[in-house]
Amino acid sequence: MIPLVDLKANYLPLAKEIAQGFERVCNDTAFILGADVKEFEKEYAAFIGAKHCIGVANGTDALELALRAAGLQPGDEVLVPTNSFIASALAVARAGGQVKLVDCDDDYLIDLESCAKAVTPRTKFIMPVHLFGQCAPMQKVADFAKAHALAVVEDAAQAQGAKQNNRAAGTFGIAAGTSFYPGKNLGAYGDGGAITTDDDAVAQKLRALRNYGSEVKYHHPETGFNSRLDTLQAVVLRAKLKHLSDYNAQRRAAAERYQALLKDVRGVGLPRTASGNEHIWHIYAVRVPKRDAVLHSLQAQKIGAGIHYPVPIHLQGAFKSLGHKAGDFPQAEAAANEMISLPMYPELTAAQAEQVVGALRKAL
Repeated sequence: MIPLVDLKANYLPLAKEIAQGFERVCNDTAFILGADVKEFEKEYAAFIGAKHCIGVANGTDALELALRAAGLQPGDEVLVPTNSFIASALAVARAGGQVKLVDCDDDYLIDLESCAKAVTPRTKFIMPVHLFGQCAPMQKVADFAKAHALAVVEDAAQAQGAKQNNRAAGTFGIAAGTSFYPGKNLGAYGDGGAITTDDDAVAQKLRALRNYGSEVKYHHPETGFNSRLDTLQAVVLRAKLKHLSDYNAQRRAAAERYQALLKDVRGVGLPRTASGNEHIWHIYAVRVPKRDAVLHSLQAQKIGAGIHYPVPIHLQGAFKSLGHKAGDFPQAEAAANEMISLPMYPELTAAQAEQVVGALRKAL
């Protein structure tokens, strides 16, 4: 079996270091906002070139708190691409905002023409999603945001280390939320997330919001949340962060190998890297005809392929109140019907890639 993501292969070389870190935390009994959390926040901020990093419980909380700290008010509309994991939209709804869905471009990134049709006087934010490991078109997003007086909050959950014109994902907007779900390029051993920002006031508000609205123990000047990155998870993230650039380079090599092996395979639509982007290949997704049959065949051949994402947000029951129907966002819907994700992780070998491609040829 070749898994979609091989977490065990990633764990084994770090097992001793992580075990020692766990032992240190247990001996110190500093389980909540301990020293490793503070050190990880400094290290991750430095890694992407942000001024502040605030660790929280998960990626959805990161986006919600980022919106709240950036000034979202009840009823404010937020432009969100429909081809994303549902957490992008759920964070807006949980923060009291109104989700305003838009379509994607040919690279599956937020489409600014769709945004132009969706924007209204009530629209106050735009949330570009750096999908599958590459940045959304951030100069176009910035120009659009400026023209319409919108704040930019990035969804950087799939882009830890991705860059555009030498600038890292998570440093373009007023704030950015990321996720450390185990399968991410930088994954914890449970849930975790963080917000990055260069704004001192936003960072200060975030540190209060994640901790019951409190910066001083037992003093709660505003309503907050219990959303703190566990110290044990920070140990894991610190151990992995030192290798993240190498992990991402290995993913790029694996993607290049796939591209070479698949370039002449009839019926396969290959992913592209948009101009100016340094892709980190969180997901390697191709487009194929009769996708569900191909997926079934791959799985029967012990290839752990998957789908990201089979149902766009506008067709999810959770957002039926928005009134959308099939056909509203044709680019996203076509992708949802045709895309299939192939195994992708740093340790993927050349032999495994060849086996995956061989199985895909057979499936087609």
